[in-house]
Amino acid sequence: MRLALAAQERGLPGTVINADSAQVYADLKVLSARPSEEEMQGVPHRLFGAWDGNVACSAPDWAAAARTEIDAAHAQGRLPILVGGTGLYLRTLIDGIAPVPEIDPAIRTAVRALSVADAHAALSVEDPVAAARLAPADTTRVARALEVVRSTGKPLSHWQARLQGGIGDRIDLFAMILLPDREWLYERCNRRFDHMLASGAVEEVRTLLARKLDPALPVMRAIGVAEIAAWLNGEITREEAAVRGALATRRYAKRQYTWFRHQPPQEWKQEASYNVEFTDQLAILLRSLRLT
Repeated sequence: MRLALAAQERGLPGTVINADSAQVYADLKVLSARPSEEEMQGVPHRLFGAWDGNVACSAPDWAAAARTEIDAAHAQGRLPILVGGTGLYLRTLIDGIAPVPEIDPAIRTAVRALSVADAHAALSVEDPVAAARLAPADTTRVARALEVVRSTGKPLSHWQARLQGGIGDRIDLFAMILLPDREWLYERCNRRFDHMLASGAVEEVRTLLARKLDPALPVMRAIGVAEIAAWLNGEITREEAAVRGALATRRYAKRQYTWFRHQPPQEWKQEASYNVEFTDQLAILLRSLRLT
């Protein structure tokens, strides 16, 4: 928001585009800490709460919608500002997606019925490169690699080398990664979950449970849903739910911190210090945009 308002003061109004995989769901306003109307301060926000929880928003789905919003912002003379920490979303948007053909449903069913140990053992034979790269306990990615090689006859790396649809070669990208002090970050994670419990998260989960959605849907696997559901079902106490939710939040923050330190391109600016005023970081971005 501060970047959008600062850019607007310099004659370039901004449009904030969500790149967070939880904030895309209308059902997770509290648990995803989606910005309120007051926090938006009149600046257009796009792709926040844009998907109903009964529809999974995949990285390609989001990337297609983000491309549309970016093009619309440019057409209106606005600055598209992507915010959020879902690395897969951003990589799909910038680099493109692998053109993997539709997976044979019978093969998918057979692969998903395997234990992760059996699936990884099979992958070691059928796509040893992928097997060596993936953690043996990574159920989702191991199954994906195995179903791809069985359904298409080619390993996943074959398709990933043929990325298409990315926007990295047609836009000027100015990126900044904020890496705050870890202790400061984890303390905020603890406070964040307590605040959510007091601000409507319980009712949000109760409403989700009443919909009886498929437990495998991303909205049902969002941080806080399982913890609060266990409390509502009488399996744990409120205090235990709060502890588990805060722990899950810290673990997620740690994974994001690690990803953004090592995965993005080296030319992306990384800011290891963070302060409330945000002055230095704003100045760097505004200079990159030639607005100062």
